[in-house]
Amino acid sequence: MGELTLRIGQRAGRSVAVRQFHRGALRVLRPHYLDQSGQVCYVMINPGGAYLGADLYLIDVEVEAGAKLLLTTQSATKIYRTPGSFAEQRMNLRLGEGSQLELAPDQLIAYREASYRQNTHITVRPSSSLIMAEVITPGWSPDGTAFLYEELRLRNQIQVETAHPEGTAGSTLLALDNLLIRPTATDVTGMAFMEGYSHLGSLIVVDPRVDQALADELHALTTGHRAYTGVSLTPSIGGTTGLVLRSLSNSTEELNRLLGACTSLLRERWYGREPLNLRKY
Repeated sequence: MGELTLRIGQRAGRSVAVRQFHRGALRVLRPHYLDQSGQVCYVMINPGGAYLGADLYLIDVEVEAGAKLLLTTQSATKIYRTPGSFAEQRMNLRLGEGSQLELAPDQLIAYREASYRQNTHITVRPSSSLIMAEVITPGWSPDGTAFLYEELRLRNQIQVETAHPEGTAGSTLLALDNLLIRPTATDVTGMAFMEGYSHLGSLIVVDPRVDQALADELHALTTGHRAYTGVSLTPSIGGTTGLVLRSLSNSTEELNRLLGACTSLLRERWYGREPLNLRKY
């Protein structure tokens, strides 16, 4: 079990934590600044090392207006056997006007007989910028067999908060992304299940600069990788648009390279930053 609250504000040209709280098996390491942009980098850690049955992790992150946060994990998130009940992570992300959030966790690994649910609720403003990448990979059982976890449910709900003429604020659904994988109940090698692939990578981008030309450019960027990729755009709400890129492969490293190429393009073009290299191992 674990709980983490992190609120990032802008102070004297630098993004800093203005509120920080943790309880149980979740916490963050001391902040880092990887360049001169003022963006702060925090690393989430789970000293317990893995998620087990009936575990519940609550993560609440707010990036205030104008602030910039890069949030990553210390290592892969491992889901072990969950007899009796699933493990669950609930994450709330809130982005203020002109804020930037890059969410770059290491891969999620589901081991034999694991069941996991991940619910992420994201609220952005029309001028917010979000880049969120994730890779899902099967663990390996002792006999060398892969992909024997029970179930993964991942749900991303993205809302755009806009101001109404009378001065009140309201939110509109931008995207609802549901993913359900049950490999033990499906022919994992067939066309009906992930096109015969075992690993999945996702990239979610929300920004006023997202358009069809960018979607086409990112899709073209993926063609040099050993993966099967599709890109979708959301409708535009309040001047902001969302993009979802989903890629299938048989390799964690290949998906990390593919998502890294996409995020590097966005980081350089939008933020003027170098490609991300967290050098954890």
